[in-house]
Amino acid sequence: MQLTRNARLAALVGVWVLVVLVLDRHASLTGQRFLGAGTWLLLLVALRGESRASRVQVGIVVLYASVIEYVFAGWLGVYVYRLENVPAFVPPGHGLVYLAALALGRSALAHSQRRVVVAATVAVCGAWTVWGLTLSARPDLLGALWFGCLLLFLRRGRTPLVYCGAFFVTSYLELMGTGLGTWAWQPHDPTGLISIGNPPSGIAGGYCFFDAAALWLTPRLLARYDAARSARAVIPDPVPIPVRDTADDTADDTGVSSAAG
Repeated sequence: MQLTRNARLAALVGVWVLVVLVLDRHASLTGQRFLGAGTWLLLLVALRGESRASRVQVGIVVLYASVIEYVFAGWLGVYVYRLENVPAFVPPGHGLVYLAALALGRSALAHSQRRVVVAATVAVCGAWTVWGLTLSARPDLLGALWFGCLLLFLRRGRTPLVYCGAFFVTSYLELMGTGLGTWAWQPHDPTGLISIGNPPSGIAGGYCFFDAAALWLTPRLLARYDAARSARAVIPDPVPIPVRDTADDTADDTGVSSAAG
C-alpha cells in the first residue's frame, strides 16, 4: 500500500528525530552544528511540497519557539541541554515537529475518525497527568497545568486535530529526548512553586501555543501582504508633464523676449 504524503512526512520526522537524538548523545559542539545543518536541509526539502500558508506557519513556529528556547533553556534554565546550550538542530527541529503535527491533523484518517482521535488524546494525556500528580517520583504540577491548556485548545480551537497531532508528536519527542539524555527538566520552575516532571505530562499543551500562534497569525499576515501587493499593482504610471515648445519664444535672464520681430 502506498503511503500518503502526510504519512510519509510524519514518519520521516519521527525517524529523523530519533537519529538526531541518538547521534547527539556523544556529539561535540561542532557535531551539533552538522546535525543542525542537516535538520535545516530536511526542513527546506519538506517545505517544497507545502502550501504558502504552511510555509509561513512553519516560519512563525521556528521564530516563536527559538525565542522560548533561549529564554527558558538558555536564560531561566527550566530545562537544560546536555552541553548547556541550545543545540543547532533545535530551531529547525521545531519546524519539523510542527509539520508532522500538521500532517497528522490534516490526514484523511484523522478526519474520518475525528471523535476517536480527540477522545484518545484526552484519555491518554489525562491518564499521564494523573500518574504525574499521584504516582510519579517527581510530582508534575506543570504537566497538569499544560494539560488544562491542551483541553482548552481542543475545546475552543478551530483545528483540534492539529493539536491532537501535536500531542502525539511532542510526547514522542520529549520522551525520546529526556530518555536519551539530550535534555532534562528541572524539578521545579525558577520560583520553586511549580513542580515539573521529566518530561511534563501535558507538554503538548505548551507546544500548542506555538501551533496556535502560527494558525492565528498566518492568514492575517498573508492578507496584509496580498493587500499591499494589490495596492502596488493598481498605482497608475505617472502622467508626463507636457513641455511647451519655446524654440520661437525664448527669453533672456531679465524675462524680456528676445525673439525677432
